[in-house]
Amino acid sequence: MPDTPPHAEGALQGIRVIDLTRVISGPFCTQMLGDHGAEVIKIEPPGRGDIVRSQGNMVNGFSWYFAQFNRNKRSLTLDLRQEEGKAILIRLLEDADVLVENFRPGVMGKMGLDDATLRERFPHLVVGRINGFGSTGPYRDRPAYDFIAQAMSGFMGVNGPADGEPMRAAPPISDMVASQNLAFGISAALVRRERTGQGEIVETALTNGLISMMGYLAAEYFATGEVPQRTGNDHPMLYPYGLFQASDGEVAIAPSNDIMVERFLGALDMRSLLDDERFADNRRRMANREALRESLNRVIERHSVAEWIAHLNEAGVPCGRVQNLRETFEDPQVQAQQMALELDQGEHGKVPTTGFPVKMSEAPAALHHPVPGLGEHSEAILAELGLSDAELAELRKKGVT
Repeated sequence: MPDTPPHAEGALQGIRVIDLTRVISGPFCTQMLGDHGAEVIKIEPPGRGDIVRSQGNMVNGFSWYFAQFNRNKRSLTLDLRQEEGKAILIRLLEDADVLVENFRPGVMGKMGLDDATLRERFPHLVVGRINGFGSTGPYRDRPAYDFIAQAMSGFMGVNGPADGEPMRAAPPISDMVASQNLAFGISAALVRRERTGQGEIVETALTNGLISMMGYLAAEYFATGEVPQRTGNDHPMLYPYGLFQASDGEVAIAPSNDIMVERFLGALDMRSLLDDERFADNRRRMANREALRESLNRVIERHSVAEWIAHLNEAGVPCGRVQNLRETFEDPQVQAQQMALELDQGEHGKVPTTGFPVKMSEAPAALHHPVPGLGEHSEAILAELGLSDAELAELRKKGVT
């Protein structure tokens, strides 16, 4: 596993983020902001913290699941159900640039921090929020998780084999997409604030994020009124494009246009298939997909995946091996891109984590801080607010922090 990249001043250096989020949607967003240099203060309930701290495989008493979404943050424990806790949050917001929350709609209002109050008291503040369905509409108050968002967005309906049930994506994709959208929206709002001095309320929703990712499937539905059908690993609009059977496993091959198809068939010494009226253009290849698949697999199964990858890449045909995660993280390209890093978690040892997907030449993302222990920075943060030792002791006694 490669060494941690050197510490660098990130693009968001000097931006203070107050993070009220938990689980995945939200923590992934604030982690990305922290990766790019923002100071992120993660506020957690005293005693238990973010529930993900106790989930997943525990190694040396530490959740690697939690570590995946909470590097580059400081942890402050604060009971926001108590008035003293709310008062401290308000003091933090006075000097903060960004507030991020992923409560259900209305929860912030019950804390006395509805949108109107936030705009009035903190006009400079960029407020970012993630929820299941958005803060308007008949579903605004429904609870939502990734599985529900995948089901209701149409995403699950287009995944899976044609003769099987709809399939979800294994990663929590709606949480991750919503978090990435929110990080982008917050960054855009900060740029706007530089021009206007005004804050912004930025909202993303799990379901909306996946709907926005439907791409050409949505475009085809809009154009034809026909609901896209599930096609498994086959492309819904192009063929040949999908998984093919080599002698020792599957190879992913993706010739995306007629030029690429001709190049692919030439690499297989099968260009003559284009003279067959069944396969002369993409429309007819789609209509006769199974016959073409059978012809292609008869040739592809004669050689190994590795042989085809070498041969097809040399011919300029996009292709790749279907890799499990061990193979992915051992891949020399993945290692060259530093997509697996290690966090030094002190007594908990070295903790692997995924790397930075956004590469920047002048202000790269970096590991500024390890994953914080629960309440690790409470005293330091509260002291920065000017609280005395006696006040800190009283807050601890009351269970506020």
